[in-house]
Amino acid sequence: MVSRNIYFQLILRIVFISATAIAMAFFFFRTEYLATTIFLVLLILQTVFTIQYINQTNRKIAYFFDAIKNEDFTLRFPEKLSVKSLEELNHSLNMLNSMIQDIHLKKQAQEQYYQEILRQADMGIFTINPKGHILYANPTVQNLLNYYPLNHIKQLIQVDQGLYAQFEKIEPFENTVFELSNEREKKLLSIKCTSLSIEDDKLLLVIVHDIHKELDEKETDSWVKLIRVLTHEIMNTITPITSISESILKYFRKGDSIIPITSFEEHEIKNTIKGLEVIKEQGKDLMSFVQSYRKFLSIPEPDKEIISANKLLDKIRLLLNSEGISNNLKIETIIDPIDLELFIDEKQITQVLLNLGKNAKQSLDKQENGLIKLTAGLNKKGEKIIQVWDNGPGISPELIDEIFVPFFTTKNTGTGIGLSLSKQIMRLHGGSIGVVSRENTFFTLIFS
Repeated sequence: MVSRNIYFQLILRIVFISATAIAMAFFFFRTEYLATTIFLVLLILQTVFTIQYINQTNRKIAYFFDAIKNEDFTLRFPEKLSVKSLEELNHSLNMLNSMIQDIHLKKQAQEQYYQEILRQADMGIFTINPKGHILYANPTVQNLLNYYPLNHIKQLIQVDQGLYAQFEKIEPFENTVFELSNEREKKLLSIKCTSLSIEDDKLLLVIVHDIHKELDEKETDSWVKLIRVLTHEIMNTITPITSISESILKYFRKGDSIIPITSFEEHEIKNTIKGLEVIKEQGKDLMSFVQSYRKFLSIPEPDKEIISANKLLDKIRLLLNSEGISNNLKIETIIDPIDLELFIDEKQITQVLLNLGKNAKQSLDKQENGLIKLTAGLNKKGEKIIQVWDNGPGISPELIDEIFVPFFTTKNTGTGIGLSLSKQIMRLHGGSIGVVSRENTFFTLIFS
């Protein structure tokens, strides 16, 4: 509506200017100079008024945009004027000013909200430009590094020379761990970074987190689980030994005096022999348990060599088949790419895969159409992996976090160190082992 009124005003003024110019020319050629002079004056006045009208409109719009640029939303144009088009223009500019002011206030509130989140975050966050200037640093990162305020990465020299060297060469998407220590405390900093582009400026977003406490908590939890399992196993072995020993002692001692040999009856001698045999067996079990613990703690460093994944999985399949496979169970191997090679200790990884394969077989016991898949390939990150998949009933959610605890087992036989031993072997290989168990179960070995 505003642009239409201004448009009509300009058209009308141009028509009047054109008509005045034509009239002036008409009288000029008829040598009526008085009339020509009058129309010339009118032409000049109309031209001046038109220029003033356009300048007035342009000036208001220029004032408006200058005010917006300077974030000055107090500018208001009068809305009661004699010229309706200017009145409507002022009204529209005031409305637009109010809308932009609302958007600006909402943006400020949103920015304050996000800044407050960053300030309250329990991990350090800061951004670095290509020249090393720190554009933003939340209080957490300043507390972690014990330096205020952080404006440039060169300030990190005063915190720790090694930390500065770490940040000086840091690249996007690089993750690292740095130990920062002083006379008062020690921190284990996890440093992660990613690249950002804001208004054509390339920035580096760095996240710093002290994982020392988390590692301590996990280590404590691991020790608690291990001690609980060890206590359970030892008590199960020691309790019958203690009970049988007390029963046998009753045959040989009455109060503080020892019973003569001639007083023994035949059934007491037989019970004593049986009790000693039980004690012997329980002692053997306890010795076997201790040997398993020693085996878990004394895994040698991997003797790595390049092994064909196809050859390795075929070997595992043959070994599992040699132990007897029911007609209802199939074992498949899948390698993609077919020429995939692994830099591993073949004996140790064979031990890991055999253990996982045996567990899968036991879970498929008496199940129809049982299937085990041994798969080797690459994951989305380009890491080499081996997966052992089965269509058994799976592992219950209550046990999924316990299966890698040493000596934890749900079976009547075995020592319960198979999976924990596998995890230790993968750690020595610089890799990891994980499990997912929902409708099916698959263990994944990831090699670095």
